[in-house]
Amino acid sequence: MSKLMLPGNLTRGFHKVGFTVKKHSPEILIAAGVVGTVASTVLACRATTKIGNILEKTKSQAALINEGAEKGQVAGVPYSPEDAKKDLTITYAKTAVDIAKLYAPAVILGALSITSILASHNILRKRNLALAAAYATVDGSFKEYRGRVIERFGKELDKELKYNIKTKEIEETTTDEEGNEVVVKKTVQVAEPSLYSHYARCFDETCPNWQKNAEHNLYFLMQQQNWANDRLKRRGYLYLNEVYEALGFQQTKAGQVVGWIYNEKNPVGDNFIDFGIHDINKEVNRNFVNGYERSIWVDFNVDGNIWELMS
Repeated sequence: MSKLMLPGNLTRGFHKVGFTVKKHSPEILIAAGVVGTVASTVLACRATTKIGNILEKTKSQAALINEGAEKGQVAGVPYSPEDAKKDLTITYAKTAVDIAKLYAPAVILGALSITSILASHNILRKRNLALAAAYATVDGSFKEYRGRVIERFGKELDKELKYNIKTKEIEETTTDEEGNEVVVKKTVQVAEPSLYSHYARCFDETCPNWQKNAEHNLYFLMQQQNWANDRLKRRGYLYLNEVYEALGFQQTKAGQVVGWIYNEKNPVGDNFIDFGIHDINKEVNRNFVNGYERSIWVDFNVDGNIWELMS
C-alpha cells in the first residue's frame, strides 16, 4: 500500500504555520485566556438571571412537602415526617445539580482561561531562562577573549580596541605671552563616534522625549540617569529595558536579562549607571554637553547578565 505524499511546498507551508503558531503561542494563549475570562464572566451573569426560577421552584416544592408533613398526608396518602425529610433531601440535591449545570459552562470556561494564562507564563519563563543561558555563554566567551587580550597586550590596548580610540592632531588657537593669537597643533586621543556597544541608542528626533533644545535634552537625560541610579540603589538591581522605557526607546530581548547590580560591599561592576554622556573621548558628546548638538548616542555601562550575577 503506497503512502500519500504531499507536495514539498505544501508540507513546508504546514511546518511554517506550525512554527509561527509555536513562536507566538504565549501571545495566543494569553489572548485566549483574557477573552475566555471575559466570556466566562458573561456566562456567569446570564446564569445568575436564571437561578431565580430554580430557587422559586425549589421553594414551592419544599412548601408542598412541609404542608404534607403537617397534615400527615398528601392526596389522601399517609405522609410521615421521615417521608418529608427524604423528599426535601431529594429536592435540595436536584436543585444543587440544576445550579451546577447552570454555572458549569462559566466555571469550565473560566478554568480553561486560567490554565491558558498560566501556560503562557510558563512558556515565557522557560524562554527567558533559555535566553539568559545563551547570553551568559556569549558574555562569558567575550570576557574570556578580552581577558586574553589584556593578559597579552595590556589594559591600554584593550581600551583602545574596545572604543576604537585613535590619535588625532587638532589645531587650537591660543594667546602667547605677548598677547598674540597663535595656532598650536595638539595631539589628542579620540574615540570613533560611529562605534558604540550594541546596547547604545540614538537620542534624536525619533525619540518621543527629544526636544529641539540641546539644554532640555541634556537636562532630561541627566534626570533619567539620576532616577535610574536612585532606583538601582533602592532595589539592588535594574534591567536595561527599564532604562530604555524611561528614555522612550524600544525594549529588546537582551534588555530583559542585561542590567546593573548594586552591592556596596562587594561591587560586581561600577556600582552606578552611566549613560556615557560626558565621555570626553567623543567629540560629538562634547558638542552635546556644550549645547552645540541636540542629539547624542546614549551608551550604557551595563554589568552584564544580572540573572547570573545575582545567583
